[in-house]
Amino acid sequence: MAAETPAIVTVIGRDQKGVVATVCTYLAEQQINIEHIDQKVMEGLFIMTMLVDLRDVSVSLDRLILDLKEMGEKLNMEVSVRLHGERQRKRVAVLVSKERHCLEEIAKRQRDGRIHADIAAVLSNHEVLGPLAEDFGLPFRHFPSADKAAHMDFVRKQLDEIEPDLVVLARYMQILPESIVSAYSSRIVNIHPSLLPYYPGANAYKQAFEAGVRVCGCTAHFVTKDLDQGPVILQDVFHINVGEDGLDEIKAKGAELEAQVLARAVELFLNDELLVSGESKVLFKPGKISSGD
Repeated sequence: MAAETPAIVTVIGRDQKGVVATVCTYLAEQQINIEHIDQKVMEGLFIMTMLVDLRDVSVSLDRLILDLKEMGEKLNMEVSVRLHGERQRKRVAVLVSKERHCLEEIAKRQRDGRIHADIAAVLSNHEVLGPLAEDFGLPFRHFPSADKAAHMDFVRKQLDEIEPDLVVLARYMQILPESIVSAYSSRIVNIHPSLLPYYPGANAYKQAFEAGVRVCGCTAHFVTKDLDQGPVILQDVFHINVGEDGLDEIKAKGAELEAQVLARAVELFLNDELLVSGESKVLFKPGKISSGD
C-alpha cells in the first residue's frame, strides 16, 4: 500500500554499525510508519533510502528535519528528509569562453525540461556567446581574462551572488584558482576532450591526432585542485579514420560528443544520482524509490 502522506528519508555516509536501528527507532518514536527501505553498501559507503508515512507524525516537519540533521552530525553521516515528489529546483552557473556547442546543448535541454534547474547566469571571458545566451533567455555576463586575477575575482563575486548548486565549465578554457575549486568542492563539472587520464591539459585532440590513435573521446569529471584529475562522471568515444580524418574532422566529432556527455553529466548531478566517493571515484546512487503500489 502506498503511503498516504509520503516522505523520503535518505542516509548517506561511511558504513558503520547501528545506523538502521538508530534511524528506525527515532522514526518509530515519532509515530512515523516505514513503508519501504532500500539500503546497500558501495565501496564502504552506506546508502539508505526510506519511504515513510507522515500521517500520524507526532512532531512538526521543521522539528523532524532538525532532529534528523542532528542525528546525522552525531553519526558523521548525511541524514535528510523531503516530501515525496518534492523536487527542489537547483541553480546552475555555466562558464564559457568562445565555443558554443556545450552551452547550446545544455540550454536546449533546460528549455525542453530535460535539465530541471534554473541557469542563473552564463559567465564568460569573451562577449562571443552573448547572443546565444540571449536567444535562450539566459543572463550573460562577461569580463576579459587578459588580467587573470581580475577575471577570477569577477567570477568569484558572480558565483557568491548567484549561490549555484552546480558550476558547469562548458569549454571555459580557463583554470580556476584553488579558492574557487575548494568553495565548490564536488560541485564543479568540466568536460575534457580526451579519455582521461590520457592527453590531459591543452590541445588534447592534437595530441591524439599526432599519436595516430584509432579511438578518441571525451570525459565529464568533477574539478579538483589537480588539473584534469578529478573523479570521472562519464566518458564516451568516437572513431578516427586514420589517414582520412584531419585534425579539423577530429575536433568536429569531438565537439558533438562533448556536448552530449557534458549535458548528460549535468542531468545526473541535478537529479541527485551521483555520489563522490573519496577523492577519486563517482558512484551512481541506487534506483529511486517509489510510493506507488
